[in-house]
Amino acid sequence: MAATSLPFGRSPVPPALPLPDIYARVSRHVPAIEWPALAPDVEAILRLKRERNAVILAHNYQAPEIFHTVADIVGDSLALAREAATVDADVIVLAGVHFMAETAKLLNPAKTVLIPDLRAGCSLADSITAEDVRSLRARYPGVPIVTYVNTSAAVKAESDLCCTSGNAVDVIKSLNAPRVLMIPDEFLAQNVQAALPEIEILTWAGHCEVHERFTPADIREVRDSYPGVTVIAHPECPPEVVAEADFSGSTAMMMNFVETKRPAQVVLVTECSMADNIAAANPDIEFIKPCNMCPHMKRMSLSNIRRALETMTHEVTVAPELADRARAAVERMLAVKAR
Repeated sequence: MAATSLPFGRSPVPPALPLPDIYARVSRHVPAIEWPALAPDVEAILRLKRERNAVILAHNYQAPEIFHTVADIVGDSLALAREAATVDADVIVLAGVHFMAETAKLLNPAKTVLIPDLRAGCSLADSITAEDVRSLRARYPGVPIVTYVNTSAAVKAESDLCCTSGNAVDVIKSLNAPRVLMIPDEFLAQNVQAALPEIEILTWAGHCEVHERFTPADIREVRDSYPGVTVIAHPECPPEVVAEADFSGSTAMMMNFVETKRPAQVVLVTECSMADNIAAANPDIEFIKPCNMCPHMKRMSLSNIRRALETMTHEVTVAPELADRARAAVERMLAVKAR
């Protein structure tokens, strides 16, 4: 989903503010008094992108001041992987977390890929190692291993193919296997199992630190306070949370649901910036929170994106002995067609 053509709900912008057309995109979320402190970074990033022939890929969990001002391509992990495979630029800046930057590098080995903060990790990626995958393969010989894209390149290299929350069901079905190992997100695997009862899905006990904290009580409390509210949950949530929701899907699927169904009130059971970014483009829809913040996604800022482009840091590389095998797992995922 490209960032350049999103319809923004614009608020009146004081003419004295810098970059008023860009500020109009985020005026519902960035107070006018704060914009003069952000605008120099935005202006510098736009200039540096031209000078470096660079593009910025931003995940849907990025803050509105990144998502709606400097990002060239926005989306969920699947959309970013697809776009990364075809992007026409010399430099890719990944406004997201480290595994996303690694994936971009796998699909663009000749391009320079930068991540503004090396500390932007992922609890799911940290939950499993390449040695763990080798042990699983030895324990379950012949069982295909599907690895969530939220993993390191080393883990991908030990896998048969990858999946995202947006295409997991299609990927599992494409294998035509009675039994599949789906790692490392236990809750995503359990939610896919509910959709595919005819396939035995073996899991790993990895969890997203954002989504594992939601409970069914959270959903019931929101429904009590806002009768008629539409609840949309990410499939990284526990199955009992997904069961309480009206719809479950990846961040791109959430966005599509909101923009096509247009519920009057909606709660997105996921990372907080997701609601902010959709709200900026859909001012007529009321977004109710709870939500949880991802500390890793929030390591991205306009200032460190600017610094990344100024200093060409931090460059993401993948060891050659891993790259070909990890790339193959991602490319097999991208080749899967929706059923």
